[in-house]
Amino acid sequence: MKRMFARGGRWLLDASRLPVALAAWMGLVAWRRRKSLMSATAACVAVWLGINLWIIVGTRPYRYQHTASVPHRQTAIVLGALVYRSGRPSDILADRLDTAADLYLAGRVAKVLVSGDHGRAAYDEVNAMRRRLQDRGVRPEDIFMDHAGFDTCDTMQRARRVFDVDSAVIVTQAFHLPRAVYLARACGLDAVGVEADRRRYRRAARNHVRESLARVKSFAEIQLGIDPHHLGPRIPIDGDGRATWDVAARTDDARRS
Repeated sequence: MKRMFARGGRWLLDASRLPVALAAWMGLVAWRRRKSLMSATAACVAVWLGINLWIIVGTRPYRYQHTASVPHRQTAIVLGALVYRSGRPSDILADRLDTAADLYLAGRVAKVLVSGDHGRAAYDEVNAMRRRLQDRGVRPEDIFMDHAGFDTCDTMQRARRVFDVDSAVIVTQAFHLPRAVYLARACGLDAVGVEADRRRYRRAARNHVRESLARVKSFAEIQLGIDPHHLGPRIPIDGDGRATWDVAARTDDARRS
């Protein structure tokens, strides 16, 4: 498992020992001296800050603000987000999908992998994502659906291990992009990322706070080599994306034809 993470992301794993060492050292100092709660708190803050800085700074060369400057890659990976009961994507998700469609139509990617939560029949992110991409002109055979992308780490591992993705453009908002690129590269993908921000979003401050904690979680997942919730048979990304479609997707596509 560790070897898989190391491929294509060796620099992340080797250099990431720095914040781990810092955490261990400061924790040991706090324990031995048995000082007040402030010592333990300071150690936790130092670890949190070190990991966040490491991920943000370390992924900067691989992040782009505009689709026009993104280098060519095999696949665009679109990370899921809230879909309303009506089936309409939230603003955050709609902007990710429109950005991915722009990359595809400009010839910067050949395939689009949409990855989201479809663990329940009543909630389906990936079909809402597929529909919007088709509406934007992405060909059905070039849309791959990952129904088990329950979090960002799962998505990146499954992209590499289930869909055989070699190179990718990660499409998400700026607040999320450093962690997404970090995970993609640590999982062995030749990955860059592009910001999908096209408007101001609600609860932006909360998103940034939650993301700062999520970076620490993702860092731990990589170090511990945690497997995704689900894997499954290989479905190579260079094939026909309709092999990943469920009955709802096939029925909807037949209506469009």
